[in-house]
Amino acid sequence: MTAIKHALQRDIFTPNDERLLSIVNVCKAGKKKKNCFLCATVTTERPVQVNVVKVKKSDKGDFYKRQTAWVLRDLAVVDAKDANKENPEFDLHFEKVYKWVASSTAEKNSFISCIWKLNQRYLRKKIEFVNVSSQLLEESVPSGENQSVAGGDEESLDEYQELNAKEEQDIEIMMDGCEYAISNAEAFAEKLSSELQVLDGANIQSIMASEKQVNILMQLLDEALKEVDQIEHKLSSYEEMLQSVKEQMDHISQSNDLIQLSNTNNLKLLEEIEFLVNHLDLSKGHIKALTDGDLSSSKGIEACTNAAEALLQCMNIALRPGHGHLHSVQQQQQQFKELREQFARRLANHLNNVFVQQGHDQSSTLAQHSIELTLPKHQPFHRDLLRYAKLMEWLKNTDHEKYEGLNKNYVDYICRLYEREIKEFFEVAKIKMTGTSKEGKKFATLPRKESAVKQDPESLHGSSGKLTGSTSSLNKLTVQGAGSRRSQSSSLLDMGNMSSSDLDVADRTKFDKIFEQVLSELEPLCLAEQDFISKFFKLQQNPALLGTIMAGIIRSMMIKVFRCIEPELNNLISLGDKIDSFNSLYMLVKMSHHVWTAENVDPASFLSTTLGNVLVTVKRNFDKCILNQIKQMEEVKISKKSKVGILPFVSGFEEFAELAESIFRIAERRGDLNKAYSRLIRAVYNNVEKVANESQKTPRDVVMMENFHHIFSTLSRLKIACLEIERKEAKQKYTEYLQAYVIYSLGQPLEKLNHFFEGIEARVAQGIREEEVSYQLAFNKQELRKVIKEYPGKEVKKGLDNLYKKVDKHLCEEENLLQVVWHSMQDEFIRQYKHFEGLIGRCYPGSSIIMEFTIQDILEYFSSIAQSH
Repeated sequence: MTAIKHALQRDIFTPNDERLLSIVNVCKAGKKKKNCFLCATVTTERPVQVNVVKVKKSDKGDFYKRQTAWVLRDLAVVDAKDANKENPEFDLHFEKVYKWVASSTAEKNSFISCIWKLNQRYLRKKIEFVNVSSQLLEESVPSGENQSVAGGDEESLDEYQELNAKEEQDIEIMMDGCEYAISNAEAFAEKLSSELQVLDGANIQSIMASEKQVNILMQLLDEALKEVDQIEHKLSSYEEMLQSVKEQMDHISQSNDLIQLSNTNNLKLLEEIEFLVNHLDLSKGHIKALTDGDLSSSKGIEACTNAAEALLQCMNIALRPGHGHLHSVQQQQQQFKELREQFARRLANHLNNVFVQQGHDQSSTLAQHSIELTLPKHQPFHRDLLRYAKLMEWLKNTDHEKYEGLNKNYVDYICRLYEREIKEFFEVAKIKMTGTSKEGKKFATLPRKESAVKQDPESLHGSSGKLTGSTSSLNKLTVQGAGSRRSQSSSLLDMGNMSSSDLDVADRTKFDKIFEQVLSELEPLCLAEQDFISKFFKLQQNPALLGTIMAGIIRSMMIKVFRCIEPELNNLISLGDKIDSFNSLYMLVKMSHHVWTAENVDPASFLSTTLGNVLVTVKRNFDKCILNQIKQMEEVKISKKSKVGILPFVSGFEEFAELAESIFRIAERRGDLNKAYSRLIRAVYNNVEKVANESQKTPRDVVMMENFHHIFSTLSRLKIACLEIERKEAKQKYTEYLQAYVIYSLGQPLEKLNHFFEGIEARVAQGIREEEVSYQLAFNKQELRKVIKEYPGKEVKKGLDNLYKKVDKHLCEEENLLQVVWHSMQDEFIRQYKHFEGLIGRCYPGSSIIMEFTIQDILEYFSSIAQSH
């Protein structure tokens, strides 16, 4: 333990100017034994500070390190556990209790004794020693005596003393004088003993001889002791004086602490007062603005806005703990509440008056705008009200009930104003569409002319460019004679109850412009009002978390404000559809464009939603228009007295396609038209075939050929991409039926000759060899010559001339296919002639039988006939 004590003193405490007085080897009670040392130390500098230090070995175990230190004056209790029995356990009560187990009871007692002595010597506050043996405490020296702490001195007596140089020299001389000391220790010891006895005797004699000197020495020692006692007494008095000074200094220090604490409290109190004054004080100017400020002038509105914001800041200030209990603070908050309620009431009343006044001013310009088919602009109204936007935000944050009341009052007022404006605007639009005066408003539900339903049920007359006729007339469509074909209307079907003479391209252009003007006026009106509502009522979609909620509130307000727009638009669309169902094409394109524009601005806006709903109605009318066309195609009846020619719905489809292509040229809803094209063209094809099958005056092949040629020409000219397959189909059908008509027609001028060669081909088909056909009785050379003689060149030309006249009667002039058909007949006749010549050469070889006309004759016949007509 001594070696450890020296090591700790050297390595740990000396560098810290401390002296190690006692040490005990301990471990914590109740835990795995990890030994450490508790050391009692004092500083070498004054004032002396006594510490209890915990020291333990490093993890590597090669040196000691200081782990924890406690000041002895913080020690409250020392509990030795048992005063009567040996027990290595003890507790030290600092800020918490530390339980220790010493390596031995002796070490524990020595350490506790040292602590007791240090407490008596250096501390005014006495430590409580519990379960400590009284013997340990009695061994201590009173604190007033000038003695060292026993524990430390007693330890120092046991320390090893190293020989000095003189002692080493004396021992060496003695060893040299006794060379045998090492070889004969006993002889050396006896010698030393004898010499010691001699020296003791000499010493006693010397003492006895110097008794007088000893007495003198003892007297001097007694005097010295008395002087020491006096010095100690003085030192004790000095120490008591210093202790008093120390107590006075401690008192002064405590007084200074109290003064410092008082100053700190005063500063904090001043800070709190400044906080309340700075944040809960509203200037007289602000109070005056809130109570009497002018809310009609820009300057007054600005002053009221600043005052309202200052009031809001005062009311929303976060008070510190305890402020709310101050009477002055409660009074100030009550005053703020009264000011807020008073100003909120005054602001709400003023804004309600502004709403009403602005409404009267706006109504004065309504008539002028109605005449011009424009809606009154509300920008001045919005501009005036937006001056109050910050005050509305203040009202929203301070008195939400009044804010909601203003919101409702504004919507109720502006709704009635917009309803008057919009209804008047739509009435003017309807008048401009129908071309009637205000007294003729009933047009919206009645046909403009009764002539539309009083037409001749057999009539298809109309002028080029008029695309519609009467529904009643189309239900009984008939095909007129060739003489009236050129003047027939190529209308596809009737689109409403209007006379076809009243409806032309100019009418539709006018309708298109009016409808576009209506949408163009409504769009900025709705956008401007929505922007105003958002800004005035502070419903901007920010932050993003509230964006959906704010958008819903705005849309709800807009629905109430413009509740009449959708019904009025639907009425206008219904009127346009009654005027001319082709107007649904214009409306579909215009409405689609405006919906697309509105969705790009805000897909969830009121305008986008409303126009989208109306677009559904327009699309439904467009689909109904297509269905009506198809239905009326199926109801077409043909005349039994005149040739068919180009069917009305075929010409009508051409003009419908021309109109649709001009309208949908750059439309967003091209897909709707493509679907309509597909349905219409298929209906046209089916009904062309139906009419051809029912035709009695005109051959079926002619009806099919002419109408499919017309369809092919139309589709080739318009180049409608989605109908490319139908265009090719029309060409194929036209070619097929042209060929069929040519072959059928040519069989009539040379009927016997055709029958004869058909019989030959039938025999060959039955298996008779071609060179053996002439042996058949019905087909011998004499029969062949007889048939050929019946068709000399003159008869052939006559037959072809009759054929030309017949073809001319079959074909219609407007399609102009006579020359095409005649040329095809020429080619087919020449082909048949060559085929007949080949059969004669193969079936009647060497007979020298030839036709009585040549190919050159045929060319002359066809050419002269065509020129003569």
